[in-house]
Amino acid sequence: MSDSGRGKGRLVADRRYPERGQTGGQAGDRMAGQTGGRKPAGQKPGTGSGAGSGAAKRTAGNGGGGTRRTSVKKNMRRPAKKRNFLVALVLGIVSFVVSILWRITWRVTAVVALLLALGVGYFYTKLPPVTELLDGRARGSVTLIDRNGAIFAWRGDQFGGAVTATSVSKHLKNAVIATEDKRFYHHFGVSPRGVASAIRINLAEGRGPLSGHGGSTITQQTAKLLCIGVFYDPKVWKSEADYVSDCRQSSLARKGKEALYAMAMELKYTKDEILSIYLNRAYMGGGAYGAEAAAERYFGKNSATLNAQESAMLAGLLTAPSTLAPTADLERSQNRASTVLRLMRDQGYLSASEEQQAQANPATLSEEAQSKTGGYFADWVMSAGPEYFTRDTMEDVVIRTTLDPKLQKAAEDAMNEVYDNKVKESSKAQAAIVVMSADGAVRAMVGGRKTGVSGVFNRATQAKRQTGSAFKPFIYATALELGHSPYDTVVDEPFCMNVPGSGQWCPQNYSRNYKGKVTLTDALAHSLNIPAVKISESVGRDLVAKVATGFGIKSEVNSSPAMALGTSEATLLEMTGAYAGILNGGSAVVPYGLVDLRLKGDNEVLMGTGGGIRERVIQPDAAGQLVWMMEHVINGGTGGRAKLSDREVAGKTGTSNDARDAWFIGFTADYVVGVWMGNDDNSPLTGVTGGGLPAEIWRETMQRVTEGTEAKPLPAIAPEPPRQVAQPQPQPQPQRVRRDNIIQQVIRDLLGGG
Repeated sequence: MSDSGRGKGRLVADRRYPERGQTGGQAGDRMAGQTGGRKPAGQKPGTGSGAGSGAAKRTAGNGGGGTRRTSVKKNMRRPAKKRNFLVALVLGIVSFVVSILWRITWRVTAVVALLLALGVGYFYTKLPPVTELLDGRARGSVTLIDRNGAIFAWRGDQFGGAVTATSVSKHLKNAVIATEDKRFYHHFGVSPRGVASAIRINLAEGRGPLSGHGGSTITQQTAKLLCIGVFYDPKVWKSEADYVSDCRQSSLARKGKEALYAMAMELKYTKDEILSIYLNRAYMGGGAYGAEAAAERYFGKNSATLNAQESAMLAGLLTAPSTLAPTADLERSQNRASTVLRLMRDQGYLSASEEQQAQANPATLSEEAQSKTGGYFADWVMSAGPEYFTRDTMEDVVIRTTLDPKLQKAAEDAMNEVYDNKVKESSKAQAAIVVMSADGAVRAMVGGRKTGVSGVFNRATQAKRQTGSAFKPFIYATALELGHSPYDTVVDEPFCMNVPGSGQWCPQNYSRNYKGKVTLTDALAHSLNIPAVKISESVGRDLVAKVATGFGIKSEVNSSPAMALGTSEATLLEMTGAYAGILNGGSAVVPYGLVDLRLKGDNEVLMGTGGGIRERVIQPDAAGQLVWMMEHVINGGTGGRAKLSDREVAGKTGTSNDARDAWFIGFTADYVVGVWMGNDDNSPLTGVTGGGLPAEIWRETMQRVTEGTEAKPLPAIAPEPPRQVAQPQPQPQPQRVRRDNIIQQVIRDLLGGG
């Protein structure tokens, strides 16, 4: 057996690990082995690159061990070059800091992410079904309709019914997204881009980063509307206003909670469900909550039928619903809608031609929304009804009322006519008007010289003022009831009487003149004070007070002799109702404005009227004669300025002490109208009496109220004229006298006399 193979193996090993005395060729073989190279097939040992290299070096005469050591050193790794100490130190510190920051950052990020997940998860578990979030009002609404069935006022929180993002007009949906959150369908509830943009704008405008623009998404706004899941509880909050104020906080912590709640909503609900909640809960001015209520309130239609310009107007309200409401400032609301339409075009929701057409035909209010009449009347009905069905109702209520829109406009126009043309612009004098049927149904009400308003002081129902001579019909009603005739007489003369505890009291006429003996009719027509006092004292002050309160004067009637001069106080509504009792034949009335009350969508009447004709106060004959006497106030008395050319009217003027109050209350066969004038601070009027401006306001009102109606006679009863006392007739002379005359004539004839 040959051992030549083993020899080759040893030679290879020797080449891999050369001895100090190996040749250059052997070293070349070793290097080839280190690099993993293989000799080409057929190559002989000792040949190749390594051998060639060694042969070349030997030919050059560079053999020996030194040459081999140099070749090995060249192939060995060179040591690293030493760095500058300062650079190395800085680089080391930077590297250390970066590594520390990285470790902190990813740990903090992990903790924050965990906390966010926990926060979102917590709110997620608290979110109720969508259907429970659509109506978020703390109270219900009241819709008031007039005697013709038309809506004229809204009170409370209006909610037209739940809508969805797919049931409303596509224009409304697009307008809201274009205005409030154009990336609504592309974010997860919070828009970092929107927040960054809002901060940049706020800083550029010189505000704090969180002041002004908020960069909130629709989802975040919905979270705020939901008060981050905290619902109103009267036991927790002092008032609803405190609750709302807390929900509207803008602190950084609050913003953080809203963001978590918004992200939870994005997980719980679909985008359209979130938008549906927003469209139902957003306040859109005019007491309207939600798109449906706003569409009904401003345009008299449902939200599914809104066109582009109407939708743009509603979407524009979301930034400032109270100030931008079209019922408050239509032009301003239209300007905002114009901006929204441009946004809709820019974002592709409208074509250029559609936007141009919408811009050319801006949205306008419905006829009902344009009408601002009846505000004082609506306030009175709301205050007169039970709280649980009016001011604090938790249901949606519909109240049918006695208001006549034609008569309401007539009263408001009459007020404006007189104040615009006959009252100085600098005058602060106020006025009020009440129009009423003979049964106590209030048809119109103006509570101040400023018409078309609501929520303000109502002088027709809230101001109690001295009645002056407007009280005198109750004195004469008592006298007639006791059997006196309008033709009975009384002496108008200087008069004094002793009042127990007060001493002597000497009333005077307003004119300071006295007419002597006058009939009761003339005394009332000229509003003479002395006859009124004498009659009051004659029939008894207690009976006069009983008649006055019976006719509806609720305030305590002054029991002193000065009662006859109208020192007792009453509201215009009370006085007008009392005169209605005279017109209807002597029965008391309770003024009313509410006809019936129902829940919205329900035909069952929950409450009927609480007013109307009540018990009789005086007999019909006495009431009819009093009407006849009050006609003379207009025809020849102090109320001449109230005379109408086409029909019979009756009434009474009234001026209180020092002219602080001026009244005219009168009636035709169909309506009673009461007018009051005075200053709110109870200071005297200048140059105003009941027969002046109040009578003119009354005439202007009644002319408009009766326009186009048939003239009917008043229910007056003329009294029987007084019996004439028979004058004595001349008696025939006795026979004896005639005979003596004959004898005397014969004697004269005989004597030749003439």
